[in-house]
Amino acid sequence: MTIKDYVALESGTVEGLFTLQAAAHAEKTAIICEGEQVSYAELDRVADRVATALQRDGVQPKGVVAICAGSSIAYIATILGILRAGAVVAPLPAAATAAQLSAMVADCGASHLFQDSDVSFRVDVSVRNIAFDNTGRGDPFAAWLAPEGARPAKVGIDPDQPFNIIYSSGTTGTPKGIVQSQRMRWFIALRTDPPGYTPEAITILSTPLYSNTTLTSLIPTLAGGGTIVLMPKFDARRFLQLCEEHRVNVAMLVPVQYRRILDVPDFDAFDLTAFHTKFATSAPFSAELKAEVLRRWPGGLIEYYGMTEGGGSCMLAAHEHPDKLHTVGKPIFGNDMKVIDEAGRILPPGSHGEIVGRSVTMMSGYHNLPEKTQEALWVSPEGLSYVRTGDLGMVDADGFFTLVGRKKDMIISGGMNIYPIDLERALLSNPAVEEAAVVGAPSPEWGETPVAFVTIKHQASANAAEIKSLANAGLGKMQRITEVRIIDALPRSAIGKVLKRELLAMLAAKA
Repeated sequence: MTIKDYVALESGTVEGLFTLQAAAHAEKTAIICEGEQVSYAELDRVADRVATALQRDGVQPKGVVAICAGSSIAYIATILGILRAGAVVAPLPAAATAAQLSAMVADCGASHLFQDSDVSFRVDVSVRNIAFDNTGRGDPFAAWLAPEGARPAKVGIDPDQPFNIIYSSGTTGTPKGIVQSQRMRWFIALRTDPPGYTPEAITILSTPLYSNTTLTSLIPTLAGGGTIVLMPKFDARRFLQLCEEHRVNVAMLVPVQYRRILDVPDFDAFDLTAFHTKFATSAPFSAELKAEVLRRWPGGLIEYYGMTEGGGSCMLAAHEHPDKLHTVGKPIFGNDMKVIDEAGRILPPGSHGEIVGRSVTMMSGYHNLPEKTQEALWVSPEGLSYVRTGDLGMVDADGFFTLVGRKKDMIISGGMNIYPIDLERALLSNPAVEEAAVVGAPSPEWGETPVAFVTIKHQASANAAEIKSLANAGLGKMQRITEVRIIDALPRSAIGKVLKRELLAMLAAKA
């Protein structure tokens, strides 16, 4: 079957499309990473060996295989091999704590954990461990692989079976596994509005491979026959060097990365004329920063607004709508988005409420959490299910959506979600702390950064630096508290709820 015929199918698979691309572009470079590169044929062969080894180990279709490691060619080959075996990928955040990682591996029921030295010394789980970098824990990846030339048994793929499980903490702080189907990923792989993931695409990826942000760019690039330039760790100046060296023309970035890249002193000296599309997502993107990107960086700028859970997504082609930079754009074709009030009634344009959305890219649900899945949905008068975003916003008369706040207390720092309750629990583990509340303070570097307000127990002795150090020792790298302020009492409402808006007002007053 030709690639053209395959993409016309209603229920193809990402892995199937990659296989066709590998046959059609065998010698083309698929991935470049830190001086190493592999062709489509080479990547295809490693994926075969991964799939064969998993089947040898007894992994069945729909079984779950976890990965927790830094970005690498082996990581991407393993994703493809897991899919080729008909199994489900569970990419876990490498910045999570040992307890969090152990809980996620247990929850998803993974049979294998692929990891590297950054992870292996922090977590010990009773599943088969495979080490990408030949660390002491687990079988070395190269030795574990099936022999050269191995071919896995073909398996049938149900379009509605899980493609991946991505973990994202909820408001309770408990990680929830977001299940996304093969069908959902198929539609993302074929995304052509706007074009950008053609065989001519040279896409740079500088966010972690466990992030949905990264996957929504990785998958279409390989499915489209393009080339990936992979950065295991983001560095603004190195990013510019790679873009110039490899004539990169597509990038997916979070807003804080745009700020850091534009702040490189000699940014304007780099040749970025190959760019035709830059994407942004995952965090608030100020109109001022969008305007600066348009002014200084060649190529179009596309902002996506949506959730890992799927539902409705908006797209803003900033270069086409310079008068709408304060918005997140209009719903993408096939996406239905509405604004509702607290009672679930649909609001007219110009009214503020919670944004809900529906599309073919909705999650299948939260893994093993049917009640949480139902809580995440709003049902329309017609009986259709929409995903609640938890974001407050409005839609204007032209159909563009603007965000005005978040219904929940989630903090977004550097494009990553941080939930205050996790940080508050870490603070309260200190025997000297009586109460704790965490809010997101504006940060030019991260977008937002966590600031904690605490009260001290009577007759206890502790200073802010000690409290911060102890709390951060038990938190993941991306969760760490920037500042601790000791106050006499937390502001509360008449019914005892902490008034975080007053804490934010205190921060604003100091600023």
